[in-house]
Amino acid sequence: MNAVARREKHKAEFRTQILDAAREIFVHDGYQSFSMRKLAQRIEYSPGSIYLYFKNKQELFDCLVEESFEQLLKALQTIQSQPEPDAVKQLKKGLRTYVDFGLRCPNHYKFAFLLRTVDTKRPWKPHPAFDVARQMVRRCVQEKRFLPVDIETTAQALWAASHGVTSLLLQRPTFPWVAKDRLIQQVINSAVDSLVVPSGATNGN
Repeated sequence: MNAVARREKHKAEFRTQILDAAREIFVHDGYQSFSMRKLAQRIEYSPGSIYLYFKNKQELFDCLVEESFEQLLKALQTIQSQPEPDAVKQLKKGLRTYVDFGLRCPNHYKFAFLLRTVDTKRPWKPHPAFDVARQMVRRCVQEKRFLPVDIETTAQALWAASHGVTSLLLQRPTFPWVAKDRLIQQVINSAVDSLVVPSGATNGN
């Protein structure tokens, strides 16, 4: 490995170190209590070293949010790319993947959905991860597996149900929940099955 390659490798590793430490501080202390100086102390570098990569804590926070969404997007795209003849089953798998991602990667999930600040100056732009869910709902409608529904409303409602159970399990771990797998599947089945065309019925959509 030549000198240039070694420098690039070191830069990439240091950037990852910054992000990993920042994520832990943000989740543990919250956005308001976070400071670049606190981060510098955690990784034992000077604040100036961090500013070479991120100009302020908002840029650092935004980077972590986007990184979290990208991880979720990859998980959803994996489900979407797997052959599944039943559109409803694929949708349920997608919703379960969403919940499992949040429970498996709580820091990523908290960044994407619980700690994220709302910038009212910037127009809302749905992330591609939500568009994957929308596409799964659209498939159910196009293949006439769902009763006549509005795709956007349905996608948002299913997201709300999935987010609800995920955030509750993360933020209320001491609540006497029933078996998590059973609870999660009940929420997903209740949300999706109410939209499915009954067996033997005809969807006039």
